[in-house]
Amino acid sequence: MKFHSPSNSRLKVVVTCLVSFLFIGWAQAQNVNSNIGGLALSNDQPIQIESNQLDVNDSKAEATFTGNVKVVQGETLLRASRMVVHYTQGSSVTSGAADFEKINVFGKVLLKSGTQTATADKGTIDMLADTLVLSGKEVVLTEGDNVFVGCKLTVQMASGNARLDSCGKRVILQLDPKSQKK
Repeated sequence: MKFHSPSNSRLKVVVTCLVSFLFIGWAQAQNVNSNIGGLALSNDQPIQIESNQLDVNDSKAEATFTGNVKVVQGETLLRASRMVVHYTQGSSVTSGAADFEKINVFGKVLLKSGTQTATADKGTIDMLADTLVLSGKEVVLTEGDNVFVGCKLTVQMASGNARLDSCGKRVILQLDPKSQKK
């Protein structure tokens, strides 16, 4: 199943906010707090969604993509086992005019943009609250040789504030000094 929606770049905004978190250069022992900014985005790139199955339930205002879910917009890629898109009543997913409220992704979640990658067990993108949360046993963010590991990443998209939680363990950062811009 393929779905094109040239009018919706919200997913790329979310993904870009997440991967821009990878530029953090400092951490505290248990949690990481940082202020990050989203990159400038254009609204002219289509979104392509592929999956083994699509179930649309207009009475619940949700669309469920199941099996090898792949979302591509520009150079940004999202993969998951399952993705549930919640949209406002009266809007239409199949026409490309859906007003998304929340997106939940499950099972081996992968976000990739250029050289930046994030993995988690599940994630929630809440358009109304302007938040992105990735969580699981291990949330791993990489940019080249720089690696950030925690169990829950929360990004406030409007402000750019991000937090990587340890969930009782410790946040792990591996920073390559050669990766810093001079």
